[in-house]
Amino acid sequence: MTLKLYYHPLASFCWKALIALYENDTPFEAILVDLADPQSAADFKAVWPMGKFPVLVDTERDRTVPESSIIIEYLARHFPGPSELVPADPDLARQARLRDRIFDQYVHEPMQKIVLDNIRPDGMRDPFGVAAARAQLVTALDMLEEHMAGQEWALAEGFGLADCAAAPALFYADKAQPFGRSHPSTMAYLERLKARPSFARVLAEAEPYFAMFPG
Repeated sequence: MTLKLYYHPLASFCWKALIALYENDTPFEAILVDLADPQSAADFKAVWPMGKFPVLVDTERDRTVPESSIIIEYLARHFPGPSELVPADPDLARQARLRDRIFDQYVHEPMQKIVLDNIRPDGMRDPFGVAAARAQLVTALDMLEEHMAGQEWALAEGFGLADCAAAPALFYADKAQPFGRSHPSTMAYLERLKARPSFARVLAEAEPYFAMFPG
């Protein structure tokens, strides 16, 4: 098998890459990384010294591809399928990348700040930083609420890169700061994402690990 994905089934950015792989039924070997296990962590860092997943390895092309957005771009280029993950039209591709950045930087990152603060030791928490993260998250959700009103996917042209980013970001953001009542169009979008077979599969595989989530 030419593709290997180093990942953990609970990690939100890994979900993003998995959705893209499942969306087009792209064959790959899943390699679960346990950073708490010294041998597993060492093996992974031999592949990618930064030690952050997901990482895709294409053995046929001898390519190591880190970062979820770049992985999806790589899949769109070398392993295309029925779902056009990155539009061929340059202007649409730019819009897809912008939406991808919005979900990663303005939803995903503040969500992680809120969640990870829950597992800091007593006396080491950052209430100021968490308050700023919550404010940024609300601003992003307000933008999304306006954008998603009357729209099925992040781009009108169909499911793709931005939706792969949206699924984990919104799923975990709703755990950190529930938004169903305040942002109904965004919540309806999340429900459509959860019903999408590619994301439903990711959620089913992650379910045994949900007890580890510190939200």
